[in-house]
Amino acid sequence: MNETATPPDERECERCGRRDVWDEATDNWRIVESGRSHCIHEWDINGAYNPFAES
Repeated sequence: MNETATPPDERECERCGRRDVWDEATDNWRIVESGRSHCIHEWDINGAYNPFAES
């Protein structure tokens, strides 16, 4: 069984609601919905997302 890590393509701050998506063209996160300007952004890293998929 081979497993390949698949990075997330979206994220949301649990504090302010800011939403980002991964932009393949710039190889960076792009803001979709802005949150508070001075938030330290706590991303949901303990959610249901599983970075491993069978190949």
